[in-house]
Amino acid sequence: MKMKVMKLWELLLILSCVSADILHEDLNIVGCSDSVGENVFTLDGEELWYADFKNKRGVYPQPSFIDPIQYEEGTYDDAVANQQICKSNLNNSRVGMKDIPVKLDPPFSPIIFTRDDMKLGEKNTLICHVTGFYPAPVKIYWTKNGENVTEGTSINVPFLNQDITFRQSSRLEFIPQQGDMYSCTVTHPATKPLTSIWVVEKTQPGVGPAVFCGLGLTVGLLGVAAGIFFLIKGNEYS
Repeated sequence: MKMKVMKLWELLLILSCVSADILHEDLNIVGCSDSVGENVFTLDGEELWYADFKNKRGVYPQPSFIDPIQYEEGTYDDAVANQQICKSNLNNSRVGMKDIPVKLDPPFSPIIFTRDDMKLGEKNTLICHVTGFYPAPVKIYWTKNGENVTEGTSINVPFLNQDITFRQSSRLEFIPQQGDMYSCTVTHPATKPLTSIWVVEKTQPGVGPAVFCGLGLTVGLLGVAAGIFFLIKGNEYS
């Protein structure tokens, strides 16, 4: 098992499993560092809610075509209180982990896609997704036609992958106009800045669901190929 040390990032995972026949992972992730904090609720790997401490509000990041779970009033206030506890634990952790080096994993190149099917002149959201990095978080910057953009941007909290790396997404609200060029740049201590570019075209469907469905299809096909391989090998020795 690959072990890594969090020197400047305190992380708490609360895991709940329900049903004897069907296993679900219900996570509340609380994390903090000197400069950033996170509090997120997930179910089976999907973000349900996270605290946006910069804008002082709770955020439901699910796409518009689903009926999201709603959390009770005061959830954001609880998240703020949890940050104080987390930072206290972080100070205690520093004493026990003094001078232990941090292993850095660089992120993969970011992927840009639209939240909804794109129509020229209609409001939409660009999403810049990056994964595979350690430690968290990354910083993500947007440009439009070469100019830096900050208005209408937001970033979610880092989400833990199964291999103990992280993934994170930033969003940019925009109105697509033919020929406009957008870019997102990801910075992380393990690598030089990584940039991806997205250009508005007249007919361009949203690829959010397609990206993840495509990944699922790829994994499924790899599983089928592996099964055929072992079947053939088994027949050779039977």
